[in-house]
Amino acid sequence: MNLNQVKKYASFYEKERKIIDQKLKISLKKRNPFSLYDPASYILVSSGKRLRPLLVLLSAKAVGGNYKKFYNAALSVEMLHNFTLVHDDIMDNADLRRGNLTLHKKYNLNTAILTGDILAAVAYEFLLKDSKVNAKQALDSFTKGLVEVCEGQSLDTEFETRKTVSLPEYIVMIEKKTAALARTCCELGAYLADGKREDIKALSDYGKYLGIAFQIQDDLLDITADKTEFGKRIGGDLLEGKKTYLFIKALEKSRGKDKVDFEKVIANKGIKESEIIKYKNLYEKLGVLDDAKTAIRNYTKRALTSINKLSNKNEIEIFHWLADSLIKRNK
Repeated sequence: MNLNQVKKYASFYEKERKIIDQKLKISLKKRNPFSLYDPASYILVSSGKRLRPLLVLLSAKAVGGNYKKFYNAALSVEMLHNFTLVHDDIMDNADLRRGNLTLHKKYNLNTAILTGDILAAVAYEFLLKDSKVNAKQALDSFTKGLVEVCEGQSLDTEFETRKTVSLPEYIVMIEKKTAALARTCCELGAYLADGKREDIKALSDYGKYLGIAFQIQDDLLDITADKTEFGKRIGGDLLEGKKTYLFIKALEKSRGKDKVDFEKVIANKGIKESEIIKYKNLYEKLGVLDDAKTAIRNYTKRALTSINKLSNKNEIEIFHWLADSLIKRNK
């Protein structure tokens, strides 16, 4: 991929992200009661990558559709995504999201729960606006994605109380909690633009594998990112005792005192803030950071192998660019 292509795709992404941002800004305007929709607008207009709406638009374009006809569907997945974030933040008792106060911290718990619920409901409303073709398939995909996200969140919560979680179990969890929605985005765009079955399959697999790579990258950034760019506290997963890709891998590879230290994280349900550097150094010593990078590359490669099967070869490169951009992200 040459520099001109990179600039072209980056420009397309920035242009579409601004359009999505603007449409999200006005999506819930003029609705009453304001006490319900103001918090929803607050979470929607917080700065985000808008990756999921972009996947809907790119997938529609990839199968020969006019992607500009599917902005409502693109907004619907961003609303659904934010519904999951609101409830995720409540369950994690998180203070920050994208550098801003989480909804339950800015308002209150009841408001946050109700706001998440309304976002999920309105997401269906917006999806239906664009469901002129293959409506049943699109709604089935959307609903399946929502169900799997909830299943993944449930598994994530279950893992918190378990002493051991295997890497295969963890991959199943993130395939549901994170990758299912990315897969759904790709399917939606292709269904709504009346794509061929083989193209829908190629896009669906791309979304799934890209989503898995994205989550492992998130696990890695949690301990390696710069706080000002990441928008969340560094080492948060360790502080909460979460069994991430890095932690599970470290527990498998560690021996002696190192293993005892990792077992203490489980027993104590997390670590102290003063211990973050210690555990980061242990990750480096065990080669876990490199293991995570290898896994990210491998799942990204699987995503690219899938998208290379797309019928319209002219549309493949932008999916390669997107995958490359996500691997190199720092937040």
